[in-house]
Amino acid sequence: MSERRLFILVEGNDDERFFERIIIPLLSPRYRAIRLIKFACMRSNRVCRFIRSIHRAGDELLLVADIDKAPGVTAKKRILMERFGVVQPSEIMVIIQEIESWYLAGLETQDAYRLGTHPVLSTDQVTKEIFNTTIPPQYTSRIAYMLEILSRFSIPSACRKNRSFHHFMDRYYLDCGGTPESSAPESRDRGEGVPGEGTGKDSSGDTPVIEVQIDPGEEHGPL
Repeated sequence: MSERRLFILVEGNDDERFFERIIIPLLSPRYRAIRLIKFACMRSNRVCRFIRSIHRAGDELLLVADIDKAPGVTAKKRILMERFGVVQPSEIMVIIQEIESWYLAGLETQDAYRLGTHPVLSTDQVTKEIFNTTIPPQYTSRIAYMLEILSRFSIPSACRKNRSFHHFMDRYYLDCGGTPESSAPESRDRGEGVPGEGTGKDSSGDTPVIEVQIDPGEEHGPL
């Protein structure tokens, strides 16, 4: 186990819920501590101060964001680097298309039927709006549906169905659990030389990029 801490900056509650339930248990044996920070509603200068304090402490940072409307990974990273001038490209992970695509990717076929929704072969194009159309009528809230997915979440399924999730697993050398070779990403080297990106190339040949929270406070560095 490393003596370093990992700080994961995510955008909102859905991202926080996913990373807390699925990702943190996979990574926790490697770090002294892992902290989730929701940054979307924080002022840029506050986020920059926090990132500087992480760098000064020698800890590790991962900033996760949805690709949104950016044409590719490089473009999305550029947007984030313009907003947070102290973050490095290698510290950014972009989700394609949105965190909801990772949720849906984790549903195996039989579990999708049990929940009353249709199974999908790929979630690379799933947005929040598309995800919302998959919610079965018996669920009174979106959160209840998401929690049910997380309780059944299959990492091998997610690796097969979403390339950016598969790249995230590769980035941290995490086991996808026997993903068939034929359903693995066609090429893991089409991004920018940094593992962890998915697909959705823009005209410059790059692939698109992706964020949970414990509020660090205005005057404090990493806890």
